[in-house]
Amino acid sequence: MSNQPDTALLDTFRTGVPFALLRREGREHVEILTGPVETVERLADIPAPVSASDPEVLALVPYRQVRERGFECVDDGTPMRVLRVAARAEASVDDVLRAIDDRPVTLTGGAFDIDDQTYAGIVARVLGEEIGRGEGSNFVIHRVFEAGVDGDPVRAALTVFRGLLLRERGAYWTFVVHTGDRTLVGATPERHVSVDDGLIMMNPISGTFRHSGRVPDKAEMLAFLSDRKEIDELSMVLDEELKMMARVAERGGQVVGPYLKEMTHLTHTEYLLAGTGSRDVREVLRETMFAPTVVGSPIENACRVVARHEGRGRGYYGAVLALIGRDPAGRQTLDAPILIRTADIDHTGRLRVPVGATLVRHSTPEREIAETHAKAAGVLAALGLRSGPGHGTEPDSAPGRDAQPGGDEAPGREAQPVVRFAADPEVQAALRRRNATLAPFWMRSRDADQYRDPALDGRRVLVIDAEDTFTGMLTHQLRVLGMSVTVRPHTGIGSTDGFDLVVPGPGPGDPRVADTKMTRMRVLVEETLAAGRPMLAVCLGHQVLASVLGLPLHRKLSPYQGMQREVHIFGRTTRVGFYSTFIARCERDRFDSPYGQVGLARDPKTGDVYALRAATFAGVQFHPESVLSQDGITLVRDLVAGLLPARV
Repeated sequence: MSNQPDTALLDTFRTGVPFALLRREGREHVEILTGPVETVERLADIPAPVSASDPEVLALVPYRQVRERGFECVDDGTPMRVLRVAARAEASVDDVLRAIDDRPVTLTGGAFDIDDQTYAGIVARVLGEEIGRGEGSNFVIHRVFEAGVDGDPVRAALTVFRGLLLRERGAYWTFVVHTGDRTLVGATPERHVSVDDGLIMMNPISGTFRHSGRVPDKAEMLAFLSDRKEIDELSMVLDEELKMMARVAERGGQVVGPYLKEMTHLTHTEYLLAGTGSRDVREVLRETMFAPTVVGSPIENACRVVARHEGRGRGYYGAVLALIGRDPAGRQTLDAPILIRTADIDHTGRLRVPVGATLVRHSTPEREIAETHAKAAGVLAALGLRSGPGHGTEPDSAPGRDAQPGGDEAPGREAQPVVRFAADPEVQAALRRRNATLAPFWMRSRDADQYRDPALDGRRVLVIDAEDTFTGMLTHQLRVLGMSVTVRPHTGIGSTDGFDLVVPGPGPGDPRVADTKMTRMRVLVEETLAAGRPMLAVCLGHQVLASVLGLPLHRKLSPYQGMQREVHIFGRTTRVGFYSTFIARCERDRFDSPYGQVGLARDPKTGDVYALRAATFAGVQFHPESVLSQDGITLVRDLVAGLLPARV
């Protein structure tokens, strides 16, 4: 790799060769990367370095790569581009500011690619046809603000980057990447996944406190931190990324936080997830595509819903940049931020700013239309883009060249006063209170044998994945208890012979409909009951079990999606996490079934069945593996131990 002086590399901005400028969180300099760009088809084709002396690569991973997980998407052909770093240098922020022209960037025209009325119709259909029918807890539906950029598009992107260096704070990556025919520029708050020294980290972020153009007020901040909706939304995202960590980290993920992510216009709440693993970093990327904050959950069906209702591709929106290298000891490294709050500018000067609204059970089309307008305006404001006549979305404020005049400003100077709350004792206490009812199992480091139960040690378990990777977290808990776990998809259940326990797992959908998946799950439950093989059914599996036993299933008027409730479960009171639209009901605490007497844990007022058990089977409507299930690992242990015969 060449080691050109900084000034020479700064001059490459003007040559048209591919380059990337990165200012990463915690670093006081800008990294300058140049080199040839190539196109690859699969993540495994990314030419990752094989030794510490090999140069890094920077991959622009499009959303369409989610196909590598077998998930659906509208394939728009967006290429996966890889910049092979032939030259790398570091420059001070001041040097980069001086090297980039300070000139206003004006947009021409400007409108969303789909109008408000069309978007409202999509939102209404997702709410009624998907969330209302149990297809998932939340879905992110995007639209794209499009405009033209006057002048040279690369110079415009560099000017935007310059403004971000001056105005934005708290970003995970502030970047501009030019591949030759398109340029991406933005300031993303969110790490998707990183790997360093064998440590895998993810960074679920949710909850937004907007303070653009004014000094934030502490009372408002505390109210935001105690808002139940904001707390629940972050918990849902946390669960979804814990599912991914359970797939790539050898002992699952440990939750650290929550923290404040304080940026110039916004403050978010976030957690960090950490775990150790030895997979190739390209496999880590594949197994974590993509963040629930930009797709929805459960992730597999969310991809299906997004493809069905958006009807067009996403380009790079919601996917990742991925910087892949080796550390001095030769170990693989990965740093992959999420591509949000990013402008995508092609060689003709066409600018695209994708934004999404997260649809949940309480959403309305009007509110989500307003949310996308606010997000687009916020991104344009953060990017410092000036609107021209006919612009369809106005920024919250009017940042631009006059937000920080001149060219020799100190990095980080901001036009508005800076008030930071992260170190405030009251704020810290409010953040800590969020963890009071979460599962300690996921919040603390775990010794390998801490939860091992001799009665369960070595017992073989078959877990059926019904399209919800909560099975990854459940599998991890079962293994921590000492059991040997095999996971199979509902499309390939196969024989259950030789297993000590069968677990029909969770998944989206209406269990009352005799579609292919539900038929498979029902046959599995019926055959397992007939064989007298021990069975623990979870969520969807529980609903199917309850139906086979003769209990009626009902659609709840208000779905329990990402909701924590205190319930009484067979002699204990505990808080558990629900992700369900349907529920079994019964008026009695016990009833006789063809497979023996069944005991129920239910709501005495509504008859809602939260759990059931008999001599050889049990079912739970909630998710004991969820971070919302405070004592979930103990519930799993006790239920499983009660089903398995004693060792001879």
